[in-house]
Formats: sequence, C-alpha cells, structure tokens
Amino acid sequence: ILTICLAINYGARADILQAAQKLAQAIASGEISPNDLAAMDESEISKRLCTAHIPDPDLIIRTSGETRLSNFLLWDAAYAELYFTDLLWPDFDEVALEKALVW
Repeated sequence: ILTICLAINYGARADILQAAQKLAQAIASGEISPNDLAAMDESEISKRLCTAHIPDPDLIIRTSGETRLSNFLLWDAAYAELYFTDLLWPDFDEVALEKALVW
C-alpha cells in the first residue's frame, strides 16, 4: 500500500507540542498516573500526534533542491529515508517518482 501525505498548513513542532500538552492533560486528569512516567515509551507521544492515524513514512521526497525537512513530520520521519531532488513540485512526474523509489 502506498500512502501519500501532503501536509497543508501542518507544522511538526506544533504537532509535537500539542501531543505533549495532551499527555500533560492526561496526567493532570488522572488518566495516567505520575508514577507511570518512568515506564512510558515514545508511543505515548506518537498516539497523540495528529498523524497517529497514518503509518510512519518509509520515504520522504523533498523537491526544489531544498535539503531540509522544513518542519515536516519531524517525529514521524525518525527512520525514514530522505530523498532530495532539484525538480520543482509541478515537474515531479511519474519518471521522477520511479527514480526516487529505486534510489
């Protein structure tokens, strides 16, 4: 299955902050005991991200010659392959996609 994610008006820092706030609220409300903090793992953040319903990416393609993530899926991209191309987004066609997939 190929999942394509276009993040329009999305910011990873804001998403991570919102997830941390949700976690803090869960602790403050008693849903999670402060005694359980030491045993928590990263899934407590992951499941509170707005991207929790989509799989972590295996490949992130960055067009336009930029070689940075620009606040895109910072948490989710931890183990993703990053592919950078000088092509602009409107010029990124099937041939360019195939090249990225076999890279």
